[in-house]
Amino acid sequence: MLSRRQLLRALPGFGALGSAGCFARLGLVNAYAAPVATGYKALVCVFLFGGNDSNNAVIPYDAARFDEYTGLRKNLALPMNDALTANVFQVSSTEQYALHPSLAELAALMNQEKSLAILANVGSLVQPTTRAQYIARSAPTPNNLFSHLDQQTEWQTSNVAGQASTGWAGRLADAVELMNQPSTFPTVVSVAGNAVFGVGASTLPATVIPNRALGLRGFGNDTASEARYGALQALLQLDSGATLVQDAQQMMESGIANADALGKATTGAPALTVTFPTSNLGQQLAEVARIIQVRGSLAMNRQVFFASQGGYDTHTAQLSTQDTLFKDLSLAIKAFYDQLKDWGIADRVALFTESDFTRTLLPNSNGGTDHAWGGHHFIVSGALKSGQAIYGTFPAIAVGGNDDAGTEGRWIPTTSIDQYGATLATWFGVDSSKLASIFPNLANFPQKSLGFFG
Repeated sequence: MLSRRQLLRALPGFGALGSAGCFARLGLVNAYAAPVATGYKALVCVFLFGGNDSNNAVIPYDAARFDEYTGLRKNLALPMNDALTANVFQVSSTEQYALHPSLAELAALMNQEKSLAILANVGSLVQPTTRAQYIARSAPTPNNLFSHLDQQTEWQTSNVAGQASTGWAGRLADAVELMNQPSTFPTVVSVAGNAVFGVGASTLPATVIPNRALGLRGFGNDTASEARYGALQALLQLDSGATLVQDAQQMMESGIANADALGKATTGAPALTVTFPTSNLGQQLAEVARIIQVRGSLAMNRQVFFASQGGYDTHTAQLSTQDTLFKDLSLAIKAFYDQLKDWGIADRVALFTESDFTRTLLPNSNGGTDHAWGGHHFIVSGALKSGQAIYGTFPAIAVGGNDDAGTEGRWIPTTSIDQYGATLATWFGVDSSKLASIFPNLANFPQKSLGFFG
């Protein structure tokens, strides 16, 4: 027997506004009866699937640590040249870092706009864990470390003990659902297919396919189409007596209405003023921007978006692969930020990255790296606290040291997913009393907020 949620996840999507986690984004909305949203805020997750090697994304650039980095990274070490020097940022009089040369646009957001921050060495944790505890197995650790599927799930759900039916963004959306009333348009929208990230106890995310027409395909304005559409609506109203069928019918009916509402809201909306990359990620973030643009018509005060970029499982050819991926990531995020800035709402939106894990500091024999643990992530927002570039604790560039889970440079995280998410959630407006139900391990960490918002 399939559960209700399993059945819905098995159902096919339709048009560009499909069925959320498999019809997951339905809900009726009166787009034009609503006032312009006030106090708007949005979170945008960009998930880097495959495990991004952030050791080559954020590089210690002061002389001593750069020598340690080049000595250990060997053939994967980036040279100290003009392209890398152009992306340098100062943390203290003795502490410098550089972003990968292909992240030039992100470096500009940090150095010129002061709208990018780095959270160092964050990952899945049950509680603060030392190398001695990890080696002795004297502290609980997340299930199946270094596994793509498990770690992707843990990052999206903040559940480190196994599979979860809800994601932390879905639970966050449950906590703020009253902020979007009277709108019933989904709080969470994925532009990257189905993801548990946005599924809550009462929240079902919308899934929008960039550059696809909204609504059901195969229906026009002719008499025959109208008759078929009427027949479909009649079928959806039938009482079959079967709970799962009734639920599926209700969700499809709501999904059609939702697609109509979003279609009406976006029809005639001004074109974006910024040119986005034509890449998959570029078009995902352009779609997010278009939905944010019509937030007033949809009566939305809070929204969460899920986008993604794949290809980061770099067991081979890492240097050339990261050059391409990072350039796309950098250009797409910069275009998105520029669009928000042009609308005057860059301080109302926070974009942040997640990934399965980082990768080993030591290279393998194939020009790549292997699965690791804690890594560095980007937060982009006009609401960031000015004057601080790096949050968290950057690991020592040493294998077999206090930050290494073994002898290959697998960093034991010093900041948890729960702390990362709770900081974003607090800025988003979630009451502190609800954080524990969204992030189940947060109580194990003394510092609940990382303080990267002003």
